[in-house]
Formats: sequence, C-alpha cells, structure tokens
Amino acid sequence: MKSIFLHLLLGSIPFFLMGETTTLYRAKKIQSTPSQFFQPGEILIQNGKIRAIGNSIKTPKGCKIIEWKNSEIYPGLISPGSSLGLAEINALRPTRDLSEVGTHTPAIEAWVAVNPDSELIPVARANGITHSLIIPMGGMISGTSGLLQLHGWGIEEMVIKKRVALHLWWPGHGLSIPQPSHKCKTKPKSIVDQDKERIKRITEINEYFDQAIAYQKLKQSGDQSFVQIPSWEAMIPVVEGKVPIMIHADESRQIKAAVQWAQKREYQIILSGARDSWKHADWLAENKIPVIFRHIFSAPPHRSSPHDYYFKAPGILARAGVSLSIGLPLGGWATANQRNLPYHAAHGVAHGFSREKALASITIEPAKALGMEKEMGTLQVGKHATFLCASGDIMDLRTRVEKIVIQGIEVSVESRHTRLNQRYKDRPRR
Repeated sequence: MKSIFLHLLLGSIPFFLMGETTTLYRAKKIQSTPSQFFQPGEILIQNGKIRAIGNSIKTPKGCKIIEWKNSEIYPGLISPGSSLGLAEINALRPTRDLSEVGTHTPAIEAWVAVNPDSELIPVARANGITHSLIIPMGGMISGTSGLLQLHGWGIEEMVIKKRVALHLWWPGHGLSIPQPSHKCKTKPKSIVDQDKERIKRITEINEYFDQAIAYQKLKQSGDQSFVQIPSWEAMIPVVEGKVPIMIHADESRQIKAAVQWAQKREYQIILSGARDSWKHADWLAENKIPVIFRHIFSAPPHRSSPHDYYFKAPGILARAGVSLSIGLPLGGWATANQRNLPYHAAHGVAHGFSREKALASITIEPAKALGMEKEMGTLQVGKHATFLCASGDIMDLRTRVEKIVIQGIEVSVESRHTRLNQRYKDRPRR
C-alpha cells in the first residue's frame, strides 16, 4: 500500500521538478552582456535556467556551490553558420553531406543530416562554441537551416530550433572578360551571355516565389483538387513572413540587388557572406538588415589594396549601427575551423571594432538574427544557463576554455585535440 501511495505521489510531480538542482557559480568575473560585467560575480542556476546574477547572491538552502575564483564566465558563443556534423574530412567524399542535388530544394532541413558523433563538434565546443546554425548548401534555394546546441544525446536533443531561415544564394552580378585559352576545350561565355544568364536566374527566383504564393492561395481557397506538395509546403511560412530568408551575397551590386528584391516583396532577410557590405553600411543600417560578415580573413581584392581592406569592415558596419554577427566562411574546408570564431571577432578589434561590439557579434547579435535572443546570447535572468569558464578574455588567443555549461549541465571540454595532446605528452621516452 505504501509503495502504491509513493508511486502516485511521484506521478503527481512534474518530471522536470524531480530532477531539479540549484547551483551557484562564483567567478573572478562574469560578463553577463557585452557591456555589463560583475567582478567578482555569482550566477544562480536552477533547472537549466538563470535565476539570479550579480556580485553577491543570497544562497538558497541546499544549493550546490562551485568556485571558479580565478576564472571568467562568458555567455556561450554562437556560430551563425557552419557545416558541423555535415562534413567531417572534406577531402573524403563519403564524409561530406553538406550539399543537396537540385536548384530549388526548400523542403530540405539541414539539422536532420547532422552526425551528432562528429569529432569536429567537441573541437568547436572546447573553445567556447555552444551553438551553431547548420546551413544546407547546393542550388539557388538550398533549404532551411537549424540551430543546434553542441551537446546532447542524439540529434533530437541537440536541435534547438528546426527551421531558422530559408537559404537563397543570390546570382553573382560580376561579368568577367572572356580570356581564350588553348588549355580550355570549351569556348568562354561572352559578356552578353553572362548577363543573360544572370537575368535568367533572377527571373527564376521571382517565378519560384510567385508560384509559392499561388500555391498558398490555392491551399487557402479550399479547392477540392488541391494536393499537398512538400516543396511548396516548405515555402508557405517563408512567403507568409514567419520564416526569414538568409540571402548569401558578397559583391556590392549583388548585395544591393538582393536587398532591393526583398524590400519590394516585403520579406524579412538576413544578409550572409556580405564581403562588400561595409561599402553600404549606412544604407543597411537604415533599412535594418542584419549582416553576418564572413570575410575578415579574405585576401584584399587587388594587389594595390591595403592589407587591412577587410579587417576594418566590422568596425565600419558596427559604427553605422548595423546589427552585425561575425561568422566564418561556409563549406566543408571551414568546418574544422569553427573553434577560431572568437579570434575572427578579435581581429576586428585591432582595426576599429570595439571590444563590446566584437563580443556582441559572437553572442547576442547572432541570437537576435536567428530569433533566439530571449533564450540565449547573454547571461540574464530567465535565459538558458549556457556559458563558458575561461582563464581570461575569451577573445585572447592565449586564453584557455576550462569549463562549459549548456542549459545547466556541465559538458566535457575534451576533444580529439586534447586526447592527441595527452597521448603525445605521455609517449615513452628513450
């Protein structure tokens, strides 16, 4: 009888409360937002959420206390685009699953294909990257990206938001002068043909979105002949403005054409890549276009260009008032380098990018761009308890990430790199 009563009692308690724990972390410094810090600081975690933060917090009864007195706490870093889990060894085709076949594949959801056991995920996590937007590639409309936390038992536990944005790769506007070569078997396209091809691709984009709108209207009409088609179903939230479009564009004319197209159709967009975006900083700020800049370490366009041609771009964009996130280049080769995200932001600091804006560009700004600013990006009451413990400034190359906490759970900072390091440190001496 007693066991039955106990069973009934436990069954009446919500599951999340049964495993609820309260933990107080104390650190030398807590950077709660890019502009606010507590030194020393304390942060109270309960059930995976932040319950209090400040210089001195009243300790609840039975609370577990963790001392990080010689370390600094920062919000978890957010990578606004990568192929983590989609590409392992780029030189080996069987380990690459980042591109889909076809020109228009809006129904593709990138998170589904992620390998949660990828060795590159803990490598990125070990340097403070707690979240990454997983981007599908291939074709003009390549599908939708999903936001993952870099910890969990299987992909279903890792995915935070399944449909963040539809990805549109805008046609290039550059025209190259044909250069006949005896090595090339095919005749190079003329400038006229290149221009016709660009116009054709833009026409295809317009027609595709018009067809999506027509499909939406047909569905709403209640027509008995209506048949659901997955590709068009995936487009409905986009044309209704519920899912933004991430437009990938780099060249100056390409950026202007893409933004003007979106404005004409009244679509919410995020500009990704954005190599020449700094040339239009005031215009982008005025039109409130979020920018993910991926070209800090791109080579200058001409021999005569200064070495800091792109180093200065983040500072120019930030001072103009653009909502700016820093990202790395996309593609399989860049996947293994996600751990370097804080150093890309830091390099901008040496060229006019304020430290506050730089820190924001890898925390709260990508959270805003991805529609997740209420859950992550800063350490504030009510948000996810996701943060890192570091030996110093997270944007300093010499700093070592010591601990990672994701939604209140301490996660290992071990990776293939640390294991190999230990292995060779312990090698037999002759």
